[in-house]
Amino acid sequence: MDLGLDEPPQPQREAYRVLARKYRPQTFRELIGQDAMVQTLGNAIKRERLAHAFLMTGVRGVGKTSTARLIAKALNCIGPDERGGPTIDPCGVCEPCRAIAEGRHIDVIEMDAASHTGVDDVREIIDAARYAAVSARYKIYIVDEVHMLSKNAFNALLKTLEEPPAHVKFLFATTEVNKVPITVLSRCQRFDLRRIPAEKLAEHFLNVCKQEQVTAEPEALTLIARAAEGSARDGLSILDQAIAHAGLEGSGVTAAAVREMLGLSDRGAVRDLFGFVLAGDAAAALNQLRRQYDLGVDPLSVLRALLETVHGVTLAKVGAAPDTAQPAEERNARAEWAAGLSFPALHRLWQLFLKGHEEVGRAALPIEAAEMALLRAIHASTLPDPGDLARQLASGAPPAAAPAPAPTPAVPERAGAPPAFAQLPGWLDERGHSFVATRLNANASVVRYAPPELVLSGARPWSTDALRDLTDALKASTGQPWRVSFTDEPGAPTLAEGERAAEAAAKQAILDSPMIKAAFEAFPEAELESWPGQRSG
Repeated sequence: MDLGLDEPPQPQREAYRVLARKYRPQTFRELIGQDAMVQTLGNAIKRERLAHAFLMTGVRGVGKTSTARLIAKALNCIGPDERGGPTIDPCGVCEPCRAIAEGRHIDVIEMDAASHTGVDDVREIIDAARYAAVSARYKIYIVDEVHMLSKNAFNALLKTLEEPPAHVKFLFATTEVNKVPITVLSRCQRFDLRRIPAEKLAEHFLNVCKQEQVTAEPEALTLIARAAEGSARDGLSILDQAIAHAGLEGSGVTAAAVREMLGLSDRGAVRDLFGFVLAGDAAAALNQLRRQYDLGVDPLSVLRALLETVHGVTLAKVGAAPDTAQPAEERNARAEWAAGLSFPALHRLWQLFLKGHEEVGRAALPIEAAEMALLRAIHASTLPDPGDLARQLASGAPPAAAPAPAPTPAVPERAGAPPAFAQLPGWLDERGHSFVATRLNANASVVRYAPPELVLSGARPWSTDALRDLTDALKASTGQPWRVSFTDEPGAPTLAEGERAAEAAAKQAILDSPMIKAAFEAFPEAELESWPGQRSG
């Protein structure tokens, strides 16, 4: 029998809040990466040296608006016993703290300058600022994106901003401080909020995952932190998406899933691609790029990953501390490349990839532009180095021509390499490698010669093709592979430089002899045309 009794109402589930809002800092201790600003504010509050206007500036998502709200809580907190004063550690439980956190305090007025840009909007602030606060210690105006105010609105605010009533505080936030008039900047105490380091962001995301009871790989959190580019809000939004992407299977947030979600190139694939570029293997490099493209990786992301790799190798070469967040194989590969590449080669690669990144970003055909950028990086190394070319011209040596494949002798003679490097060019010339012999004579600044190893100074870099020709010629002549590498240590003068120095010394010794000096004194216009030790031609 239906008695008309209604079923008990089902409790409504709380609406989901995105992580960026759920984990907004509620105290200064929760504010990440802004220790200098927190210390300054804390000292100002303790010494009662509070400015009447604050300006927070920085990139998106570093805590500008959150800081403004925290300052409002710090200034108006009355403590649990309702007897407290301004403090850098607001209690969070008193009525002013709770009302400000919930955005309902009548004396804390937030205004979005992007939608309130005119003089009339500022006039409302000026008129209301004359009246004392209703229930708080200070009446606080938080103006977000303050750079969006019009010129007339800024001018209307100047007088009140310079001499506001004692009960009024202005808190401004902007991402484009260069658009704020200098007359406003000079009336505010400015805080530049820094980008949050990736390490601190990754640690913060790990704490969020623990509170959300979600498992996440450390590498995945590192990828998210780097993609956030110093913005906590951006990172939390990406983490929110990654958690949703993981689904209900219980696998958690994995690095592979984050790469797929963000369209990032796999680090192993980037290492392979960079290795192909260094080896001059154009076909393999293009195949690897196309494989990444077919997997959905943006060509711009590939070029950016190559830039990061060059930067990491350069840091490894100067002895910077390795990034512990990187996998061991990544650190080992960068250390190996750093040992084999000179600084000029790394700088050249950086410029080539940077130019390619710019071209791909604005190209109508991104993948084709990326392929051309890789080919340019591979083949531009065949061009003579400008510094080396200038030194050759200054020394009188003929500039090195573009490298060509070394001629192969009809019947290669294989024997042990000569014991001294000075004999090596002539030895190779006799075996049909005249071009390689000429280049060794003119450009090889030797640091160590211990067959089958040859170490040259990086001050005179060789192109990839020229280096390949040299190793091929040595292998063909000796019957065993050679290891030819470059180092930053200064090497011995080239053989050509040594010959020129010996010739100059012989000439000077003759000119300094008493007989020749007497001859020149008797015949001032005479010239020394030939002498023992002079090179022919």
